[in-house]
Amino acid sequence: MDIEAVDPELRPLLLKLPALDNSKRLVRLLGRVGPRLMREHRVEGVTTRWLRDGSVRVRVYRPDAAADGPGLLWIHGGGLVIGDARQDDRLCSETAGRLGITVVSVRYRLAPESPFPAALDDVTAGWEWLQAHAAELGVDPARVVVGGESAGGGIAASLVQRLHDTSAVQPVAQWLFAPMLDDRTAASRELDGIDHWVWNNSANRFGWSAYLGREPGAAELPDYAVPARREDLTGLPPTWLYAADIELFHDEIVEYAGRLRRDGVDVTLEIVPGAVHGFENWAATTAPAERLLDHAREWLAATLGLRAAA
Repeated sequence: MDIEAVDPELRPLLLKLPALDNSKRLVRLLGRVGPRLMREHRVEGVTTRWLRDGSVRVRVYRPDAAADGPGLLWIHGGGLVIGDARQDDRLCSETAGRLGITVVSVRYRLAPESPFPAALDDVTAGWEWLQAHAAELGVDPARVVVGGESAGGGIAASLVQRLHDTSAVQPVAQWLFAPMLDDRTAASRELDGIDHWVWNNSANRFGWSAYLGREPGAAELPDYAVPARREDLTGLPPTWLYAADIELFHDEIVEYAGRLRRDGVDVTLEIVPGAVHGFENWAATTAPAERLLDHAREWLAATLGLRAAA
């Protein structure tokens, strides 16, 4: 893809990103260990800590003054095969600080070693843990949002669907950053030739294949394996989601947003021009990323009846 299509503010950082092949075991190992070695992003007035309870491992970002307010269950990205909760320290800690809410980010098992439903089961356990420990976290269990980025956004969408069908307590919203929603994109070989920046269709095909344990695009898949495969989206909570206009996931995100609207869900979709996948993470200090994050937090604050700090 032509670099001239990318926002000039993003180009210098984009060109520094390494081209990684996640089908290689060593590359995946680096993509899992590397985030855990990142320097902690500290926000004044927010305490960050790891907690472990049995098989549940979560990273908690709690404002010092949090008390019986809303909460956010966050799910990190990584194409279903790499990543760690630690990589989203900036987004989670700044969201906790600006909105005054507790954020719980779940560490989940990764494919191909742990295919579906391992990751979904882990984040479901994270939801249940948050509900059980809401009082000590300063969270109102009936005011919890589910959010995530990229693969984590797709898992978040699947979790919301599962909770809709099985849980007495429902998320009050879903907050999805460039979510990875549909394995059928990976099955479209004609997309291979575009070679999208950051995440192309070859990487996408490996991620979905590793997660599903089969080639993407199969006629039938288990419930909740691929959120875009769910036929009826009625009753899902208010949704904010965004897509970069030149990223691989653009069309599947727009399609999912349209289907949510048609089924009566309150949807806010933001399309960012000249942006590529995940830029709000790896280019977080640029003006385009800051604008997007401001809009996202403003929506979340309004949905929760809060006032976001500047």
